[in-house]
Amino acid sequence: MVLELHEPVVALMRQVGRDIVMPRFRNLAGHEVSTKSAPDDLVTIADKESEVRLSEGLAAILPEAGIIGEEACAADPSILDRAGDGLNWIIDPIDGTGNFAAGNAPFGIMIALADAGTTLAGWILDPLSGRLCHAMLGGGSHIDGEQVTARESGADLPVAALAVYFMSEEERADIKRRSEGRFALVDIPRCAAEQYPRLVLGTNDLSVFARTLPWDHAAGTLFVNEAGGLCQRIDGSSYRVGDLRRGLIGASSPRMWDIAAAALYS
Repeated sequence: MVLELHEPVVALMRQVGRDIVMPRFRNLAGHEVSTKSAPDDLVTIADKESEVRLSEGLAAILPEAGIIGEEACAADPSILDRAGDGLNWIIDPIDGTGNFAAGNAPFGIMIALADAGTTLAGWILDPLSGRLCHAMLGGGSHIDGEQVTARESGADLPVAALAVYFMSEEERADIKRRSEGRFALVDIPRCAAEQYPRLVLGTNDLSVFARTLPWDHAAGTLFVNEAGGLCQRIDGSSYRVGDLRRGLIGASSPRMWDIAAAALYS
């Protein structure tokens, strides 16, 4: 079933990127950008229109699946309560909205299909470059149709992009202290749709996430794991849609995951 969904999902994502997202890039009026739960938690008219179109299209592709969309959950948080129940589409209409609203890259569209908390498939589209990353459970990971294997950066120190902005001041200080001399720290892209591919492409070796909402992580964790990297909870358990615990480590290899877990959380 999942394999048969691939082409229609990709066609829908590319259409939404072309017709809704890109026409608004660097073309947003002031009233078309607003805040949600925090001053830096933005939503644009493009996010809202993208989610509506994606929801309609995905419902037509697989009517028996529910819809868990980021903006729908912002309006009605109770929707998130059923994210781990049954078959659901998971939608991030624009990941990296802060970048998008500022007229900067990167940003992306992320879709996943999950059943009872297990991610079956995930798609990550970069509307600017057209790059498409996708993975299917047990079927490997692909970029633009070519199967890919995750690789380490080969740097003297593991390259780490640590998303600490949802951590407390105490947690951030602890991570910084533990990282010194062990990792080469680089800026995060503020966009999971870019951060996950970097773990596969040999750009970064490690990422740490505090908040683990499904639209940010369902597609990306599957993509890394199916490519031979490793993305797991801090305690070594698998990431599951509907599990809203904090903390997630992504790594370019199981070896790198072990290094990160020992250095940052032991």
